[in-house]
Amino acid sequence: MQTKGREFKDRIYQEFARIGKAISSPRRLELLDLLCQGPRTVEELSKQAGQSVANTSQHLQVLRSSRLVEAVKRGHFVTYSLADNNVLEFFRSLRTIAEDRLGGIERVRSNFLEERGVEAHKDSEKLMERVHAGEAILVDFRPLEEYLAGHIPGAISLPYEDFDTRIKDLPKDKGIIAYCRGSYCAAAIEAVRRLREQGFAAERLEDGVIEWKARGLNLAFGEN
Repeated sequence: MQTKGREFKDRIYQEFARIGKAISSPRRLELLDLLCQGPRTVEELSKQAGQSVANTSQHLQVLRSSRLVEAVKRGHFVTYSLADNNVLEFFRSLRTIAEDRLGGIERVRSNFLEERGVEAHKDSEKLMERVHAGEAILVDFRPLEEYLAGHIPGAISLPYEDFDTRIKDLPKDKGIIAYCRGSYCAAAIEAVRRLREQGFAAERLEDGVIEWKARGLNLAFGEN
């Protein structure tokens, strides 16, 4: 016969498991990663995640049912955001545990970087010292909406999709420090590769806004 204590524990762990089920999909994890950058509409998330609006909406509903994200409807559009900063910290912790425990993550990343001739690791503090000294400029290659929602102070916005039309705006007499959504964002990696091909002294900052906030540093908002 089941005791009250056993029933209590079963119910508690069933509730805990709801979070596990909600993040059991790689697609939903990517959506959480995107929302760590700032609120986005379903359509924007669909575009960035490379999946249909219908599938994106279904995944968001699962995340919402577990109270990981919230939704606000404005006119014909629904904007999603993380439920609170605890969700951002949860996602960051999950990523850190995976990096520590699963060797395959580093192998996949290292192979991707090596194929593009981009270094795997750089000292973030030294790179930022070059920016502060005026020796380099910091360029945010995320979409403009994410930049406006919060970016590393001093960064200029150059969405990767505008690379071809705006590369002429970058100075060749200074270094270029590129960043996007952190160490697993391909935009900054590809930007560094292409900048070097065109004669720029480009390097990659592995930090994104998640890492910046985790170190207790302030973000800038809106246009510089």
